[in-house]
Amino acid sequence: MKSKNNNSLSKDSEKTRSSLSLSDDEIKGEEIKFNISEDLATHRLDFAISREIGLSRNYAQKLIKNGRVKLVPDRRFKPSTKLELSDIVSINMYPIETLDLVPEDIPFEVLYTDNDIIVINKPAGLVVHPSEGHWESTLVHGLLYKFPDIGGLNGVKRPGIVHRLDKTTSGLMVIARNGLAQEGLFRDFKARRVHKEYIALCYGVPASKAGEIRFPIARDPYNRTRMAVVQDGRSAWTDYSVIWSSSGYSLIRCILHTGRTHQLRVHMLALSCPIIGDKIYTLPKKPLFDLEDRVFLHSWKLNFKHPRSGKEMVFVNPLPVELVDFLKDISPKNHCQHS
Repeated sequence: MKSKNNNSLSKDSEKTRSSLSLSDDEIKGEEIKFNISEDLATHRLDFAISREIGLSRNYAQKLIKNGRVKLVPDRRFKPSTKLELSDIVSINMYPIETLDLVPEDIPFEVLYTDNDIIVINKPAGLVVHPSEGHWESTLVHGLLYKFPDIGGLNGVKRPGIVHRLDKTTSGLMVIARNGLAQEGLFRDFKARRVHKEYIALCYGVPASKAGEIRFPIARDPYNRTRMAVVQDGRSAWTDYSVIWSSSGYSLIRCILHTGRTHQLRVHMLALSCPIIGDKIYTLPKKPLFDLEDRVFLHSWKLNFKHPRSGKEMVFVNPLPVELVDFLKDISPKNHCQHS
């Protein structure tokens, strides 16, 4: 049995190595070489490629299995092969696939950037990525203009996007600049390791000053253009606490544990406290926020681990001026009842 496994491994390795001539001759791209230093020695080959070049682990494995990787000294290898100090890894990259997106100079604030991530303040009114009815002038178009390198994320129609905010919501977003960062951030968002806090101004006052909302969310069966609390919907979890209440309004801090479409808007409505300015979920006969493309919802705090270094990254972004001005109009200090 042991001999059979070794033969199988040998055939797979030989197939990987013998495919080099075919793939190199037919599809040539940029060649990248790097030496294995002490911090990469004893690590897997796919891990080293991922870390050194900024690719996802899956994409590194694809390069290895498709014969686009060489090792010096020459030997049989596979994605899990442990590397030795002073090994040389040579990679024949696939040519970059161009996206059918024309970069545009879209205004948004960049708060932080390094080789792996970008943290921005998205303004209200800006759609995050191209979709039906929004094929131009999105955040993605602006990112491609300011950071052309994210266009090299092969096969990705929404380069760098690992989460999103609704068009009418403002605030913090983190963007991936390469495959390694994108894979790591996707994984952390899915595992609920990213801390996301929002500030919302709502009509009414919740029955409890703080609590959690665990109502499942799905497409509204009676109105397909909106979401709703639906018994067999996807699980959704929001924590909230009232900052203050005054004159029939409540300023509420919301912590988002899941990321369902319109989650905060649906959950606040379920508390009978719809978010001001929400033209989809505001209860009938309520006056609307008078700013176009804007609800009073702002992503103000974002915590996550850096996808390469593992360092804890914490960003805080105050309410924008138009929301602060609205608060001044409805909540003079002598009228506020602090919670």
